[in-house]
Amino acid sequence: MFQLDPRLGNDTVPVTSLDLCRVLLMNDARYPWLILVPARDGLSELHDLTAADQLLLNDEIMRASRAMMKLFTPEKINVGTLGNIVRQLHIHVVARRTDDPAWPGPVWGHSPAELYAAEQIADMQLRLAAVFAPRNAGV
Repeated sequence: MFQLDPRLGNDTVPVTSLDLCRVLLMNDARYPWLILVPARDGLSELHDLTAADQLLLNDEIMRASRAMMKLFTPEKINVGTLGNIVRQLHIHVVARRTDDPAWPGPVWGHSPAELYAAEQIADMQLRLAAVFAPRNAGV
């Protein structure tokens, strides 16, 4: 049975579930930052996915990237899988701007997160869930 790594659960808030992935919002107000977690047990690497799930994951990464472009009009979308600390397979989709605090370097490990206020989290969850809704599947 799928269980989210507690560290991911502590650093994120849920947005929605897609066919394969749980979509989570990183609780760092400096960057629009999603984390996609394939809801399959025991995965730590992309090659651990079945061929069908690899294709589905790619589609969901593209969907998340388009959603981030639509909502935040960033200058760049960063997509990455690291897993050096959190071994559970997860994919970062980060909307970047040249004026963000970490530009041009990576966002992870740059500095402590600046947490969203409760009302900001609720707003982000609503906006993101709406863009991921089935009627917007072509996003």
